[in-house]
Amino acid sequence: MKYNFDQEINRYNTSSVKWDEVDTIFGGENLLPMWVADMDFKVPEPVIEAVKQRAEHGIFGYTARNDSYYEAIIGWMERRHNWKVEKDWICHAPGVVPALGMLVRTFTKPGDKIIIQPPVYYPFTNVVEKNERVIVPNPLKYKNGRYVMDLEDLENKIDQDVKMIIISSPHNPVGRVWTKEELTQLGNICLKNNILVVSDEIHFDLILKGHTHTPFASISEEFAQNSIVCTAPSKTFNLAGLQTSNIIIPNPSLREQFTNTIESLFIGMTNTFGLVATESAYRYGDEWLDQLLEYLQQNAEFLTDYINQYIPELKVVPLEGTYLVWIDCRDLSLEVKQLEHLMQKEAKVALDEGYIFGKWGEGFTRMNIACPRTTLEEGLRRIEKAVKSIRGVASK
Repeated sequence: MKYNFDQEINRYNTSSVKWDEVDTIFGGENLLPMWVADMDFKVPEPVIEAVKQRAEHGIFGYTARNDSYYEAIIGWMERRHNWKVEKDWICHAPGVVPALGMLVRTFTKPGDKIIIQPPVYYPFTNVVEKNERVIVPNPLKYKNGRYVMDLEDLENKIDQDVKMIIISSPHNPVGRVWTKEELTQLGNICLKNNILVVSDEIHFDLILKGHTHTPFASISEEFAQNSIVCTAPSKTFNLAGLQTSNIIIPNPSLREQFTNTIESLFIGMTNTFGLVATESAYRYGDEWLDQLLEYLQQNAEFLTDYINQYIPELKVVPLEGTYLVWIDCRDLSLEVKQLEHLMQKEAKVALDEGYIFGKWGEGFTRMNIACPRTTLEEGLRRIEKAVKSIRGVASK
């Protein structure tokens, strides 16, 4: 089946955070939303049909995860990632971010230190600080237009109070797909220092040409026993509203502790439609995903070419994974709030400005390109027009 990712779908009045709440959240009018990480594409047809069939049954009582559900997840992991996952390893959570909060509460105590690698997905900061733990930043290094881990800095910042590291793999917002070698180096440091690795791999299916995602726990048995891998179909298949994620924990002791936390909060029940959509997506979504990845690749290339030609003050950090493009705007020589004003008030484009990912993101912005080409082109034209309006001023 051929999917049409060029189709423009009106998402207004659907209770969409991305579209219906954008003006309120950003404090503007008629903003083009290219911010929060959901896609403007319909989900795979088999998922729509499966949800319709379940809806037609008409009864939506308490729902349990069955063997068929687990088999679909296991099959996907092996088929798409060459990772053999066992049923018992798979734990349910209503989302990856809630799971991160529960992992912090389960495996650390107030005052413990947790390492993150900024600029990074801003809820990492929230789940640490709001649970009264201490953030230890291990900033990525930006070298020659590409981000790499600073493992020397990581080792220098480890002390007896560091209990956990939360990594983003692939990395949001900088778009890096970490190599097996990079992850191995990091994993060895954590093993040596008894630091639990929590790997947020929610974007793990969204890998562009020339790159391969390596699930952290698949690297070695030692890594599997010292890690927790957070996955969900939400980014891959645009299912965030169904609040279903799968937290994969090979270590039985760690798994039992996490399960106890879930049970103590009474949040282990499954969303009926989340279960149906997840199973259908993982069983029948390969064709749709392959076409999506090709479209995202083309969007990334279109964006890069457009910016290089028409907005040379901006620099695109090469996208390896995710559909979130990290753009270096520092040559505009604008302060953080000036850059925000330019994008929101002048260009009328809602982006996630870099500073929300930590001070290391200042001068950058994040753009969601999981949209029809027409939307992407409109956003770029608005930004081009806004940048042109300040060119004379900026060059003085």
